[in-house]
Amino acid sequence: MIPNPEKQSPEEILKWALEKFGAKIALASSFQCEESVLIDMMHKIAGKSFRVFTLDTGRLNEETYEVMERVREKYGVTIESQFPEREAVEKLEREKGLFSFRESVENRKECCNIRKVVSLNRILGSLDAWITGLRAEQSVTRTGVSKVEADSPRPGITKINPIVDWSSKQVWDYIKTNKVPYNKLHDLGYASIGCAPCTRAVKPGESIRSGRWWWEDAEHKECGLHVKPKQ
Repeated sequence: MIPNPEKQSPEEILKWALEKFGAKIALASSFQCEESVLIDMMHKIAGKSFRVFTLDTGRLNEETYEVMERVREKYGVTIESQFPEREAVEKLEREKGLFSFRESVENRKECCNIRKVVSLNRILGSLDAWITGLRAEQSVTRTGVSKVEADSPRPGITKINPIVDWSSKQVWDYIKTNKVPYNKLHDLGYASIGCAPCTRAVKPGESIRSGRWWWEDAEHKECGLHVKPKQ
């Protein structure tokens, strides 16, 4: 374990993690501004020798695919797209239609599980650790997160959250200073980006995650990828 991880910079955390886990660690990227920062940092540390995967649900915004291409071209990194199981998606859409996730929290979590969680667990089954762009200020569901922690729902997996203590200003200052490619939806008021039908721009004064599943209460706004540690 890296000494005093909470006192280490994101670059120090990433350097330690890449050296410790090698090819058995990867960044999970939904190509929001936070992961753009981490990709730039990792490239400065390791060149092309780091792994990035994304969960392609089949319902992403065009702008997300565009920034994926810009990242691939600028950094020369392979993006390992993970797709949901075809049979499960077909069954869901045949039986419940295309917008069942708006009918209840249970239906929404079912859709997230099929399109995202199963895919995540599949790739994590081949890894010892993963890196996220989680930040504590994003949501009430993301407080209590540490820079380095055991992934409690997935025994044996280490979860690395290098910028968990960063503010939104720090993220954007880094992007501007280092000319990092970023998702253009952010320029349209999107503070958090996921699937197109479940994401909207936020209004002035609204919280960062208010644009995700805006028809639900704040305490429900996770898809199952990140589980809040027990206090």
